[in-house]
Amino acid sequence: MKVRTLTAIIALIIFLPILLKGGMILMLFSYLLAFVALKEILNMNMIRFLSIPGLISAVGLVVIMLPQNAGHWVDQVQLKALIALSFVLLSYTVLSKNRFSFMDAAFCLMSIAYVGIGFMYLYTTRAEGLRYILFAFLVVWLTDTGAYLFGRMIGKHKLWPVISPNKTIEGFIGGLICSLIVPLVMIIFVNFNIPIWLLLIYTVILSMFGQLGDLVESGFKRHFGVKDSGRILPGHGGILDRFDSFMFVLPLLNILLIQV
Repeated sequence: MKVRTLTAIIALIIFLPILLKGGMILMLFSYLLAFVALKEILNMNMIRFLSIPGLISAVGLVVIMLPQNAGHWVDQVQLKALIALSFVLLSYTVLSKNRFSFMDAAFCLMSIAYVGIGFMYLYTTRAEGLRYILFAFLVVWLTDTGAYLFGRMIGKHKLWPVISPNKTIEGFIGGLICSLIVPLVMIIFVNFNIPIWLLLIYTVILSMFGQLGDLVESGFKRHFGVKDSGRILPGHGGILDRFDSFMFVLPLLNILLIQV
């Protein structure tokens, strides 16, 4: 418990100033986190990061995380690059004599999209305003806290025991309820330019998808037979273990609150 708490404090000391500062430093930090997360998810499938498929995936990650406000050329570059990378990965299945399979190629492409989109929206959401990124982080944190407390106190009915045996329906609902504290408090200090009732609905949706993101990553680990995605954060696991909810919440937040 002491190791877990110490890791959380150190991580917060490093991450919070970067998050508040935003800009180029956050974009570079997002790329760093994304590379670590990509390495973790590829390792789950026994694909080494320093291999031909791993390096191809890294190139794809760089492309898919390009800032969306850089111009229309970004969309064209991303599409053409991903098409090219798809053919390269498929060609490598032949060159490797199927040691690297069609399913492995699909896994690499899906990993690029899963990790790249999630972390791209980490810095682009911050660029839209500090209130949005704080809103997302507080919703996830309050959801996790509420799910844990309600699950420990009154949790009796398993939510999805095959994927995550410790999660309960009561915890899931408790997470939704606690997440509503965020808009009710933040609306006093900041303006989201939407009615409070709509913000509450959006918060519930974000809270649900945050918990779904956690379940998705738990499903990955269960499928590949690993306890944690990595060991970079002692007591917490890997980068994917810490950002799994955000990778679902941040893109959805942009759809609901920002790109309207």
